[in-house]
Amino acid sequence: MLFSFWTEWSVSLGNYIVAPILNFLHLNGLTDSPEEIASAFMTGALQLCLIGFLFRPLESWFPAEKWADRRYANKDFHLTWIMVVGLFPLFMFLILTPIVNLLTGGASTGEEVEGWSLRTQFSWLDSHPIIFFLVYYLAYDFVYYWMHRLAHFLPWWWAMHSAHHSQKQMSCWCNDRTIYLDGILQSFILAGVGVFFGVRADEFAWFMLFGELIQNFSHANVRFGFGPILNKIIIDPKFHRLHHMRFNPDRPTLHNCNFGEVFPIWDIIFGTALYKEPLHPTGVDDPMVDKDNELNIVQLQIEGHKRFWHAFRRKSGWKIGEVIFSEKYEPIHVDNSAPHPAADELSHSK
Repeated sequence: MLFSFWTEWSVSLGNYIVAPILNFLHLNGLTDSPEEIASAFMTGALQLCLIGFLFRPLESWFPAEKWADRRYANKDFHLTWIMVVGLFPLFMFLILTPIVNLLTGGASTGEEVEGWSLRTQFSWLDSHPIIFFLVYYLAYDFVYYWMHRLAHFLPWWWAMHSAHHSQKQMSCWCNDRTIYLDGILQSFILAGVGVFFGVRADEFAWFMLFGELIQNFSHANVRFGFGPILNKIIIDPKFHRLHHMRFNPDRPTLHNCNFGEVFPIWDIIFGTALYKEPLHPTGVDDPMVDKDNELNIVQLQIEGHKRFWHAFRRKSGWKIGEVIFSEKYEPIHVDNSAPHPAADELSHSK
């Protein structure tokens, strides 16, 4: 019944709304079918409903931190719906999917042509969807883990990614607090994993929903986790909140932990997993990044892209290591064995 309802709505929206837009943009045959595109937008709407009607009430009932107001968190709500039902689906279907299809021998004249992938090379994967899902998602999460670590230690990438970490009121809406160029870069890399495995468009939408919901919940302002066994299998809010902790001068490397998206296994294997740690304040100690909290959503994008450009064109922006930014947006490498200059600057400004 539910599947039939979903199919009927995706067909209707695809035929009456998406198809005319594709015709107008001359994209027929270069991207997925109107029904699949409509289904992706519906998936985004479903994600928003689950965040708003499930995760958000849990934050009110079991908060990890109690806030007098949601001054900073409210901004992330707007960033989330713009990304989930707007920019990301448009980017995926109007830009990313046509490029992927052309590179892999996919649809270019309205005909389905499968390019090379693990799925085409090992046909038994089609007969074992659970195994295919697990293998794909482990590979996806492995790539995400190392991509995420690089985003923290490659200064020009951190210049963008730092906007995500600047949030002082971490909530279920925080996952899509991102600089759009950062989102595009991550999407291309992670889509490459899907292309390699041969993930189809309809599957990709549901796989993305699964990963996004795990991330939405892992950012939630709740004080409970999944317990001492399940939290070694799936990332929970207590685990990921530690990844967003502020710099601690007494334990200067503590915040470099818990980089995984869905599975903590890679953090455990590579020694970056942190458990059994009490609640820490979230945010950053770099004044140039911390000021993101005082900006509106347009200014946040401008500031993040400005940091990126100034870091990208400097040698210091390509030198691996942890950085803060000067008032002229120059990346300044910090030594965690020495006093943290940003923390000193913040303490003097208070």
